[in-house]
Amino acid sequence: MSQPRTTARLFGLGSWSETQRITEILRKETVGGGLLVLAALAAIILANSPAADAYAAVRDFRIGPAALHLDLSIGAWAADGLLAIFFFLVGLELKREFIAGDLRDPRRAMVPIVAAVGGVVVPALIFVALNLGQPGLLRGWAIPTATDIAFAVAVLAVIGSHLPAALRTFLLTLAVVDDLIAITIIAVFYTSELNLPALAATAIPVALYALIVRSFRPLFGETRWALWVVLLPLGIVAWALLHASGIHATIAGVVLGLIVPVRRRDGRTDVPGLSELFEHRLRPLSAGFAVPVFAFFSAGVTVGGIGGLWSALTDTVALGIIGGLVLGKPIGILLTTWLLTRVTRARLDDSVSWIDLVGVGLLAGIGFTVSLLIAELSFGAGTSTADHAKVGVLTASLLAAALASVLLSARNRRYRVIAATLAVDADGDGVPDRYEADGVPQRDAG
Repeated sequence: MSQPRTTARLFGLGSWSETQRITEILRKETVGGGLLVLAALAAIILANSPAADAYAAVRDFRIGPAALHLDLSIGAWAADGLLAIFFFLVGLELKREFIAGDLRDPRRAMVPIVAAVGGVVVPALIFVALNLGQPGLLRGWAIPTATDIAFAVAVLAVIGSHLPAALRTFLLTLAVVDDLIAITIIAVFYTSELNLPALAATAIPVALYALIVRSFRPLFGETRWALWVVLLPLGIVAWALLHASGIHATIAGVVLGLIVPVRRRDGRTDVPGLSELFEHRLRPLSAGFAVPVFAFFSAGVTVGGIGGLWSALTDTVALGIIGGLVLGKPIGILLTTWLLTRVTRARLDDSVSWIDLVGVGLLAGIGFTVSLLIAELSFGAGTSTADHAKVGVLTASLLAAALASVLLSARNRRYRVIAATLAVDADGDGVPDRYEADGVPQRDAG
């Protein structure tokens, strides 16, 4: 007698170890998100205060060797240099997700990948629709496609949301795939002139880095000094050469992050792998310093009073960004997820409803860091169009955060019930019962 076919469910529980790992990442990002918001607020206040000239002077002060194409302003150093640390962590997380995380399972990976694509395409279409006939403005089509996970998690921390683990995992993996798309967009669409000799030369330090990082422990054992004395200089050289090639230098961070192995070659699980070691060392630096400093120098837009703010907000560039992030993101994520359920005949897990996905979609509409970066790449730092774009990014991020807060706060009572149910560990083995299958804990393959 044939067995009835089980209906597939979207947003079911993953492994307990993966849930713990993602919870820890989001906890760290909460602190970084708070610092990010404070840095952006400080920048906006300074840029619209009597200290505006001093703020601009510091941001535009140039330093670095011109012969190496590194005579950059402080603001450019923050965007091109410090953000490379952030993108290095993006590379680490991307590889971790595809090698040992939820994205290694095609069935589980399909949901955040499809949703991320929808969350990129729909905002871009909204921006293009509002700026048709203005070729110079269409260059900013990618601005409303990004998601800032640190800012989004900071919002969750403020409202005290007990968002179900499946949705938290979905939000992080969605942001990871979103970052991958943003990286591709930056590399393909925002490289105007290509210096082929410099690009070819970049391969030399990258190859050396790859060789050393793959043989790190046979060469240096468990010593940590080699991370900084050997690998960091190679990373800096690769970054400088890629910067000289005309490709945005943050891409170097992604490439180097993707090279770092996730699993230990000796098979040991009691000692962290190199990817995990890098992540532990650099995430505090990225979240606590690199990203907030970038936000401080990038978010400082001189509004010029109510009239100036109104002029910026009524610009089709700002309207396209606001519409893309606040409306396009949740619509794209919700629509593609719904289409996936129709095509696969799957249904949402009992712990998740469509209104919860709307809330997650609004959180994904918090663009901020990468959106600010793409705004500068699209229109040039300091131009009036770039300033209007940044006003649009800031306004959209705050509006999306406010709407997500209202919606998710209203759902908190239900989330608390779900969290209490998932926390039950009747057998006392340290793994909640809902994460066990046939009495065997679901462990991470990494």
